[in-house]
Amino acid sequence: MSQDHPTMRAVRFDAFGEPPYVTEVEVPRPRPDGVVVRVEATGVCRSDWHAWQGHDDDITDLPHVPGHEFAGVVHEVGADVRSVAVGDRVVVPFVCGCGTCEVCRAGASQVCPSQWQPGFSGPGSFAELVAVPWADHNVVHLPDEIGADVAASLGCRFATAYRGVVDVARVTEGEHVAVLGCGGVGLAAVMVARSRRAHVVAVDVSPDALELARAVGAEETVQVDVATDPGMERAVARVRDLVPGGVDVAVDALGSVATARAATSVLRVRGRHLQLGLMPPVVVADRASVPMHLVVARELQVLGSHGMAAADYPRMLADVVAGRLEPETFLGRTITLEEAPAALAAMSGRTTPGVTIVRP
Repeated sequence: MSQDHPTMRAVRFDAFGEPPYVTEVEVPRPRPDGVVVRVEATGVCRSDWHAWQGHDDDITDLPHVPGHEFAGVVHEVGADVRSVAVGDRVVVPFVCGCGTCEVCRAGASQVCPSQWQPGFSGPGSFAELVAVPWADHNVVHLPDEIGADVAASLGCRFATAYRGVVDVARVTEGEHVAVLGCGGVGLAAVMVARSRRAHVVAVDVSPDALELARAVGAEETVQVDVATDPGMERAVARVRDLVPGGVDVAVDALGSVATARAATSVLRVRGRHLQLGLMPPVVVADRASVPMHLVVARELQVLGSHGMAAADYPRMLADVVAGRLEPETFLGRTITLEEAPAALAAMSGRTTPGVTIVRP
């Protein structure tokens, strides 16, 4: 390793859709306002698969290193950083806000117009080291009670579900919540809603996913048969049978034309539709159409939620430390960096429930 140009191991792809591979890349240096984090654990998320396939316009420079859910130890700090020091255990949200714009000052860094996302706006965490900008605004100190694997699993799916359920949909005790799609973000939504003492109905095509949904708090489950019920009309009817009058909150945690429409259809009068699942235009040729006649007739609210700002992390972390939330339930297998390319490629199909963690 050259002293002038030290290198590290990372997963990289040279063109969208071409096989990713492990190689040596140059070690990142921190910006004056940033830090470099030594990655202890990083999650494999379907969003990383979308990045690899070229479904995200934020990726403009190839070759590219993916990865956006991670936790680790601060390796190097920029000259202007004040709140973070070398050796600190940290976690970073998948959306880093600039910290100075009107949106960030209002506490909504997750939708900062100048946001920077690891693994999308720049090199990500499928590497030994990753650089993060605006560290004083985005780097979150990790409690000793939370390990790196659990912290990495919070970074995208869990944090997105937490803010969506708690802060956007404002789920309260005794309400009925339907979660459509029990992948990573959907299962997290089930757990978070149950922690708020809501009654949860989980909807999915997979019996394994529904079994895990029950284990983390769903009181009822509805399995969708896509062969006989592609539009989910029967699933909608079943949910409305289970909760006469409709649910208070419906979460589309998958992101498809069918689930978005079904989520709105299972709502009671004046219910809240929470959209967490993403629908890249390249994947869904026809954008999901919200049935506006129902929105008007039932005075429904349609709510979007995108990640969670670093400033909101302490509340979620406190719930984890206190045992109100148990994200370790969702941890699946642990793999090496060399195994990450195959794990990324496997995200193209239906995956086994549980978060795959890469330890570089």
